[in-house]
Amino acid sequence: MSSIEYKVTGMTCGHCEMSVREEVGQVPGVEGIEVSALSGRLVVTGSGAVDDAQVLAAVDEAGYAAVRVR
Repeated sequence: MSSIEYKVTGMTCGHCEMSVREEVGQVPGVEGIEVSALSGRLVVTGSGAVDDAQVLAAVDEAGYAAVRVR
């Protein structure tokens, strides 16, 4: 399992978290998602390679901005 952490800006509530979770969950290879509006943290896990560009595009589609942390 590999994990990638992102910093998401603009989330303020549980609905925001749900929107990000739904969009990122559609990215191929994503098996787990942890997201917190309070910390702005998004952690994506997958057993194979997860495409950064697709994760960032999914966050954008949900209405937020993200940058990869590690």
